[in-house]
Amino acid sequence: MKYVKLPHTNLEVSQICLGTMTWGRQNNIDDAFKQMNYALEQGVNFFDTAELYPVPAKAELYAETEKIIGKWFKETGNRDNIIIASKIAGKADFTKHIRTTGFQKEALITAVENSLKRLQTDVIDLYQLHWPERQTNYFGQRGYEHKINDFWEDNIHQVLDTLGDLVNDGKIKHIGLSNETPWGTMRFLEESKVHRRLPRMSTIQNPYSLLNRTFEVGLAEISMREDIALIPYSPLGFGVLSGKYLGGLQPANARVTLFPNYNRYSGENAQKATQMYCDLAREHSLSLPQMALAYVNSRPFVKSTIIGATNLKQLEENIGSVNVKLTDEVLEGIEAIHKQIPNPAP
Repeated sequence: MKYVKLPHTNLEVSQICLGTMTWGRQNNIDDAFKQMNYALEQGVNFFDTAELYPVPAKAELYAETEKIIGKWFKETGNRDNIIIASKIAGKADFTKHIRTTGFQKEALITAVENSLKRLQTDVIDLYQLHWPERQTNYFGQRGYEHKINDFWEDNIHQVLDTLGDLVNDGKIKHIGLSNETPWGTMRFLEESKVHRRLPRMSTIQNPYSLLNRTFEVGLAEISMREDIALIPYSPLGFGVLSGKYLGGLQPANARVTLFPNYNRYSGENAQKATQMYCDLAREHSLSLPQMALAYVNSRPFVKSTIIGATNLKQLEENIGSVNVKLTDEVLEGIEAIHKQIPNPAP
């Protein structure tokens, strides 16, 4: 395993981060324990979760994933071996069972304290805002439509101030963004530059894959110049870049089969691009998922790639991508496909 330090922190994390959003729905607690044990054996010391998980979100399963991780910490004594990241859910129709108050002070404090209890730990190493409170383009929305509404109020100073109190209280160590735009990212960074007592965002967790390289358009430059690391999620596009859905296949118990509304990476152009990437991988005797993950791992703005799996075979292949180095010929082939079908699944 390879390790990197997250910017402006003392956190040295594995280049592969274990994603957990299926635990408690697609995967039971036994599956989750096996995944955590195997990942740790392979040198993975970075787990990412959220109060929203498992997804799709259901009120009766609220925060089940954090509870599973907490039980594993307690039963194995492995808390000190893991850097744990979690997130507070933003405003949305599908999170009304969690709260409707967004990132207001009391909401942030309560969210952190409840996550600590479920995770059975005294501190969260990296605490992230799962998506913006304001209305903007995220979760695959291509265009931006400007509206003045209840998401509009700029409370970024207050959010950072509250997070700073939580850092000072020893409940969280560092903070990060997720599903954020270039404007939002710079707004948070500038606020902490002007007010030096406020904590600084060290990471941003956004989608990034061969099917969605929109991070490169504006955020990659911010990442490099402002030293805020990308921790990409969906590097295999809900499993589409495993190739298992090619030809119209719908494997039993696969994510898109179970939840067909999760079609963000399943459009016609995404299918065409996936077939082209699959052909390229075969031409160079690579597996498609390892080629896709190795590409993400190699980007200079990426620090740790969040991988997810529903079985140990998938997990083994995904973790193994850290040791795959793509040749110049493969990289040229990837760029040629991207030029032909750019960002088919934002």
